[in-house]
Amino acid sequence: MRLIVSFAALFLSVALLQLSTGGVGPLDAISGLTLGFSTEQIGLLGSAHFLGFFIGCWWAPRLMGTVGHSRAFAVCTALGAMGLLGHTLTENPNIWALLRIASGTCVAGCYTVIEAWLNAKVTNENRGRTTGLYRIVDMSASLGAQLIIAVLPPASYISYNLLAILCCAALLPLTLTKASQPETPDAPRLRPKLAWHCSPLAVAGVIVAALSSASFRMVGPVYGQEVGLEIDQIAFFLAAFVFGGALAQYPMGWLADKYDRRWVLIWLSVVAILSCGITMAASGTGTVGVMLAAAFFGFTTFPIFSVSAAHAHDFATREQRVELSAALMFFFALGAIASPFVASSLIEAYGPSALFGFVAVGHLFLILFGVSRSRVRPTPEERTNYVYAPRTSFTIGNLLKRSREK
Repeated sequence: MRLIVSFAALFLSVALLQLSTGGVGPLDAISGLTLGFSTEQIGLLGSAHFLGFFIGCWWAPRLMGTVGHSRAFAVCTALGAMGLLGHTLTENPNIWALLRIASGTCVAGCYTVIEAWLNAKVTNENRGRTTGLYRIVDMSASLGAQLIIAVLPPASYISYNLLAILCCAALLPLTLTKASQPETPDAPRLRPKLAWHCSPLAVAGVIVAALSSASFRMVGPVYGQEVGLEIDQIAFFLAAFVFGGALAQYPMGWLADKYDRRWVLIWLSVVAILSCGITMAASGTGTVGVMLAAAFFGFTTFPIFSVSAAHAHDFATREQRVELSAALMFFFALGAIASPFVASSLIEAYGPSALFGFVAVGHLFLILFGVSRSRVRPTPEERTNYVYAPRTSFTIGNLLKRSREK
């Protein structure tokens, strides 16, 4: 209980931020459908969000070094609120895409501040419990963000204002806390080549993870509407995906710690392709079948990033861990920027099932690449711990680096 109280302000800010920014993606997609946006325009909104996320990941550590934690958090939150409120002023999809860049920057910037603050305040004795609780809060709020869409009318002044209020409310716990601001950490160097040097398979894995999650979360509402789901059901459809991913973390962590992580990735991708086929087949089985298929899809695809990261860290030194985490996030961001627009273009051309065909092709590539890499070098005898790694900022490696050590 004392642990919860000591970090209550940070965790409350995380929850409010996730409820706000985690809800704007599906709300934008559903609102775009209501306003008559094309499928490609809806995909562009998702890609714009991750472009902003990439900008925020790079810029936020430098901003924090210039103005401090609280002011950097306030700047990023203001960008997020402006991005949300701007939706009510126009129905132009291109302007909405620019506004989504602001909201993506807000997400990455705010998480950078929170994770830097957490990392500075935790000790070796409570680090594991703190990071575990942080992940639970983040995942629970992400699930809640999908569910909140069920009660928000699309393309509504009220809906975007409510999300903007939640975004502004995230400011209050962090700025009113009596805890002193920690010293500003150095921004991690961005060295994408480090990730490729440690594990080309891990790089491929995080890109495929981005392809799966970003395309589903940003374009999934289009698929949901095409297969006959109502707006409130689309919210549960997206929530089922997140819930399935949350359920997968413990069993996949156990498998990744017990067996060769390359083969865990390969078999995860095999089952992910199966889940894509099941999801496409479930489109005609009714609401329950579609929801169960979405949960299974989340179960098979959500752990790909964390297993890939664990595999990469097996080949890294202790001193490389933070920069390696940033490099993996860099490749995830690149995949996430491209995949919503590509997926939406394929849906526009070939129909809703093309979303899962696109994801299945990515996992087929990962299988073939994984088999080829398994013949290049042996598995290291000493391996790091499997850690569920949130896709939040380039600085997440600071918070998780000790958790990976035996």
